[in-house]
Amino acid sequence: MTEQHDFDKDYWERHWQQAHRDRPGAGGAPHPYLAHEASSLVPGTALDAGCGTGAEAIWLASQGWQVTAVDIASDALAVAAERATNSAVSERVRWVEADLTAWDPGVRFDLVTTHYAHPAMPQLAFYDRISAWVAPGGTLLIVGHLHTPGAHGHGHHPPVEASVTLADITAGLDGTTWEITTAEEHHRTVTGPGGQDNLLHDVVVRATRRP
Repeated sequence: MTEQHDFDKDYWERHWQQAHRDRPGAGGAPHPYLAHEASSLVPGTALDAGCGTGAEAIWLASQGWQVTAVDIASDALAVAAERATNSAVSERVRWVEADLTAWDPGVRFDLVTTHYAHPAMPQLAFYDRISAWVAPGGTLLIVGHLHTPGAHGHGHHPPVEASVTLADITAGLDGTTWEITTAEEHHRTVTGPGGQDNLLHDVVVRATRRP
């Protein structure tokens, strides 16, 4: 049975508080797709939309990016800021507590990336919203879950609107505006907080906004 969530601030605060209780001190490594897709890019300004505890933002900062990292959960951001300080990259990351369904950065970025962020709005509408924040010549990198039987994310079964396919995402990227450079699906197994193995079916889309 599918468990329904609102993916609002209360939900995400509870999620991160539970994660910290289950795995105290665990920070996690950045998702593997980020280094694969971003290592060849010239560092500039980056937005990490739905940054959680900051693994991706910290990795980007360590590579020379000036990062704006946004999340709705204050508990996650507190952990992220501490991790950035410990990694000596705090001066290259600006942490912003905000609801990405309403927040507007007021600027565009050389890179906008999001990894498994589930906002309180339809998933594809969220991707369309953040894609508007990519500067001409900049890069959009989306990593999402394709939820299928046996493929679990965050230890639960998100609603249908949190699941995306390659066709879903690429159809929303107009060819007159975007050049798609990566459109892939991957399966990988990660170990959950209880030691159980979770199968993830990931979709990865990287696109460049045409000048």
